[in-house]
Amino acid sequence: MMELLILFLEFFKIGLFSVGGGLATLPFLYDLANQYDWLRLEQIPNMVAVSESTPGPLGVNMATYAGFQCAGIWGGIVATVGLVAPSVIIVILVYRFLEKFRSSAVVERAFYGLRPVVVGLIGAAGFGVMLMALFDMEVVKTSGLQQLANWFRWKECLLFVLIFFASKKWKNIHPIVFVVIGAVAGIVFHLG
Repeated sequence: MMELLILFLEFFKIGLFSVGGGLATLPFLYDLANQYDWLRLEQIPNMVAVSESTPGPLGVNMATYAGFQCAGIWGGIVATVGLVAPSVIIVILVYRFLEKFRSSAVVERAFYGLRPVVVGLIGAAGFGVMLMALFDMEVVKTSGLQQLANWFRWKECLLFVLIFFASKKWKNIHPIVFVVIGAVAGIVFHLG
């Protein structure tokens, strides 16, 4: 029962402060992985991959995934409810005062000021996922520049480059095709 309460409160905080969508939740998930043993840093790139390739909002999918990892089905439900609860509460409150907010220059400037913050959070999250996907972070932390070649996950780097250039060359191919190719390559070549 205590696990479920912790899940709810942690994901409530994430839902309250991760302005900008699902990728903005990543810094908070990294923090959770450092605090609790039910979520490991190595799981986050897989969580993002699964969440990106399944229907629904990314943040909600990641909350469900993390909650399920912690406490099964009830954990998935509680984490998801915790994540969306702040948005529901805020929408209800904003709706009540919509006319005041609509004409407020202060609120308009505040939302305008949030844009670079959101871009920064998403950029940092994307950079973190890239580092974990393409580099063996344990080797990076424990070795010096002498072992630079061992830092890279070479198969993953090659797949990244191939998919990147293929997506640029064949822009008319739907992105889901590249996601499926990446998933199949991950299974076949034991990536991650």
